[in-house]
Amino acid sequence: MKYIIGIDQSTQGTKALLFDEQGDLLGRADLPHKQIINEKGWVEHDPEEFYGNAIQVVRNVVEAAGIDKEDIAGVGISNQRETALAWDKDGKPVYNAIVWQCARGEAICGRIADGAEMVKEHTGLQLSPYFSAAKIAWILENVEGAREKADAGTLHYGTVDSFLVYRLTKGNSYRTDYSNASRTQLFNIRKLAWDQEICQLFGVPKKNLPEVTDSNGYYGETDFEGFLEHPVPIHGVMGDSHGALFGQGCLEKGMIKATYGTGSSVMMNVGETPVFSDSVVTSLAWGMDGKVNYVLEGNINYTGAVISWIQKDLHLIDSAAETEDLARQADPNDSTYVVPAFSGLGAPYWDSNAKAVICGITRTTRQAEMVRAALDCIAYQITDIVDVMRRDAGIEILELRVDGGPTRNKYLMEFQSDILNIPVQIPNAEELSGIGAAYAAGIGLGIYDREHIFQRMKRTKFAPSMTAATREQKKAGWKEAVSLVLTK
Repeated sequence: MKYIIGIDQSTQGTKALLFDEQGDLLGRADLPHKQIINEKGWVEHDPEEFYGNAIQVVRNVVEAAGIDKEDIAGVGISNQRETALAWDKDGKPVYNAIVWQCARGEAICGRIADGAEMVKEHTGLQLSPYFSAAKIAWILENVEGAREKADAGTLHYGTVDSFLVYRLTKGNSYRTDYSNASRTQLFNIRKLAWDQEICQLFGVPKKNLPEVTDSNGYYGETDFEGFLEHPVPIHGVMGDSHGALFGQGCLEKGMIKATYGTGSSVMMNVGETPVFSDSVVTSLAWGMDGKVNYVLEGNINYTGAVISWIQKDLHLIDSAAETEDLARQADPNDSTYVVPAFSGLGAPYWDSNAKAVICGITRTTRQAEMVRAALDCIAYQITDIVDVMRRDAGIEILELRVDGGPTRNKYLMEFQSDILNIPVQIPNAEELSGIGAAYAAGIGLGIYDREHIFQRMKRTKFAPSMTAATREQKKAGWKEAVSLVLTK
């Protein structure tokens, strides 16, 4: 028996997933890491902590399964995207990882705003502190010695995957994949290369960026800090949302998925030719076997995190599991809306100065109505992006495939299907990001067959039942609520 390990290094923690040679999940292990947030709202992670956790969760899942370590055939990695960090040649970070949620690069983006059109033309991305480029530029401008090391060529920087690969291979492999590269805002998605003009615009020396490799390519070998007697190949790397798209089997043009996590990514496969939009961004889905697929993508800062907010800060619930029953108890005529612009609004509005609002409250609005409004805002934000993709790609969308913890909430999935007016499908497997990276690794190693591995996945389907009039009324109320927070 051969086994594949998937490592998913996400915003909240790190997971190891163990798959057999049929692609079945045999076990998982998880460890959280600290969310470092200061008074300015800056968000960071300690790279040493999440790297150490990556090693430990692999040990934990292998030991719990009781398999022979000699039968491990390879590793795939999925990672939180846009989060950026820099490290010395010995692998030591020069600063904490700056998390995708952190908008500290806003002033840098404002300074180079005249180049916004070129940035969008070359990278497919709106000029925004959300992406990695401004975060790397901030490190070079504010961390003592970073600029000097970068100019001397002794500093490495990039996304979390490239750091993990570098450390896991003991510095022998400095690589990233097409999906992660396309989210840095430094990569030309037409020429499929780091963009010299964009690098100069941000003040980020191109020479220090990692080599870009196929998403199911070879990334070197690791023994997990001596846990394995013989090193195994890392043969798949993908950004988490791209891993979920792949894990969902969205391999054809027009297939679309939404990942519900702390934030959310809505991603549509648009095929081998890029499609551009003013409202959502264009990225690379992946590069495999020398070919790339493109995607339209919209990102939302706060979806699952809204549930954490009503639990931990508003104390409306004791656990996320309560939200489904409470939402069903809510008055169907209540008009409360929550617009969770806690760190601005991403796609399709792109307003980093927007502030959150709760509106439409009446004297009869209670706990249940507030909880339902918090759930509904997740579905509304997803719908905003899907509607834009329908329009700009000119592609009929037949269904939405979804994944992530909040998809366990049946009320939310019913409402999502209703407000979109298309079926929503949920796979019986969770952790699609890690599954996608592991499947890419297994395919790259010749263990899994690409045509058949996805056919084994069972799915639960929700179909729309809301009337057209109710749907339009609810969507109009949401649009009005959003208009209250927009500053441009």
